[in-house]
Amino acid sequence: MKALILDGYVDEPAVFGVPPYISPYVRYLAGALVLVGLEVDYVTIDRVRKEQLWESANEYDYLFVVAGTTVPGRYKGGTPLTLGELQKILSLARRPLKVVGGPIVRGYSPKGGTVARLPEIQADYLVTGDVEAFVLSYFRGEPDPTAKGDYETIDRVAPYGVVILKKHPNFPHIICEIELSRGCERETFCTFCTEPILHGRLTSRKVESILKEIESLYKVGCRAFRFGRTANILAYGSDMNAGKPSPELIEELYSGTRMAAPSLEVLHTDNANPAYLVKYEKACRKIVETIVRYNTPGDVFSFGVESFDEAVLRKNNIQGSPEEFLKAVAIVNEIGGGRVEGVPKLLPGINLIFGLPGETERTLEKNYFYLKKILDDGYLLRRINIRKLLVYPETPVYEYFKIRKHKVKSYLHERWKRKIREEIDHEMLKRVFPVGTVLRKVIPEYVEGKFTFGRQLGSYPILVGVPGVHTDVMDVVVVSHGERSVTAIPYPPSVNSMSLEELTTIPGIGQALARKIILNRPFRSWSELEKIVPPETVGILKKIGISLQQV
Repeated sequence: MKALILDGYVDEPAVFGVPPYISPYVRYLAGALVLVGLEVDYVTIDRVRKEQLWESANEYDYLFVVAGTTVPGRYKGGTPLTLGELQKILSLARRPLKVVGGPIVRGYSPKGGTVARLPEIQADYLVTGDVEAFVLSYFRGEPDPTAKGDYETIDRVAPYGVVILKKHPNFPHIICEIELSRGCERETFCTFCTEPILHGRLTSRKVESILKEIESLYKVGCRAFRFGRTANILAYGSDMNAGKPSPELIEELYSGTRMAAPSLEVLHTDNANPAYLVKYEKACRKIVETIVRYNTPGDVFSFGVESFDEAVLRKNNIQGSPEEFLKAVAIVNEIGGGRVEGVPKLLPGINLIFGLPGETERTLEKNYFYLKKILDDGYLLRRINIRKLLVYPETPVYEYFKIRKHKVKSYLHERWKRKIREEIDHEMLKRVFPVGTVLRKVIPEYVEGKFTFGRQLGSYPILVGVPGVHTDVMDVVVVSHGERSVTAIPYPPSVNSMSLEELTTIPGIGQALARKIILNRPFRSWSELEKIVPPETVGILKKIGISLQQV
């Protein structure tokens, strides 16, 4: 008996599964199917689109679709399954038993400013629980679409989920999202968040189970891991410690990961609660120090600030104050700001949501004011993520906007967003990735004009534009900055071998000077080069790390 897993991708507040990420949900499902004796195949929705595989499910006995987004997002590595595509696939799948799981079953699929409720679809089972738990119940002869998978179940199936890794179109350039916990530790839940609706209060997974899964993934070739399936990395294990942080558990997790995957290339995390960090500052400092000791450069704490307006924070049950948010930013900068080849080990990122209940134009002014203060005070933010509120069924904010309209017009959102991008983002990017920063293992993604664009594996990797057409993974060095991207050239560079296009990316070198450099090569000393290149431009070349190595 054969089963096909169609990965339509998931994106929730505390789990991400859009390529190059592969979510734990599809891996758990694969593990459960292996455990009950099925042969498992795997395909992504992007491959279905590209190769027109809409009817491929008819070659299998079972079709499992996992998909759904519960947060607004823009995706570079793939495009999540739409409701229309789901209907098309199911209507064409005549042979297999059809099972749909993931947030899409609850109607979580972006459409405008709200979400579309799931229409009537031709599936045998709509799993509102966990797909791996459903599989086990089905093959016991007691199919239960509402069955929830506890960590005992997950620990049984997770190590077997590795069977689909090599079937991912990005393999080996994938990053496995690792589950540490489910649910949220907050005393009161944010009005707009789906995490407590889908997963309830915080429940942490055992360290030994996590390490066993990481070891199994590592053995089949995964070298990049992110502890992204947790609402707050700082609170991991707090449900077993009276709500307080557990620095010893984080030490055990991170040191154990380094032992289970000794040659890993990426070890990152994602969500962190800034108010929790400040409330339990002493213990959380130890946790941040541990993370920085074991992680790889470019790591990010995504701080769910959402708004710097105290009135909006209160109205939406968001813990913390602007002053606490600033303190959390300072602490992470202090501990995580050290650099490796120019890249900081760990920096905070700020998430903002436009359109929350209680928002006024003054709210937008406050958001800008505090972001500018962070910049002016000399602290670094890896990213500022500005999203428009999407209203999801079952959340308090859904009921709120049933009878009310947004007070702030969308054009004002765009105006303030543009102001942040132009006056803060660009300068922040220059400070985070200064000229001369080396970015290792950039993976080419697409070619546009005369540039190849790519990114590294990791949490919120910077988009890199490299002159020329490149298909292989490469090391690069930063030469200039855009608004939310950098321009780089292959590393290590030499004046005596750089192409015309590469030379003209250097500030101060235009087409004419680049041609003159090429015509006068090779240069054996900087003094020779200074005869045709202005001293200030030579200084830039040296700052970037460009050499005079002979071809």
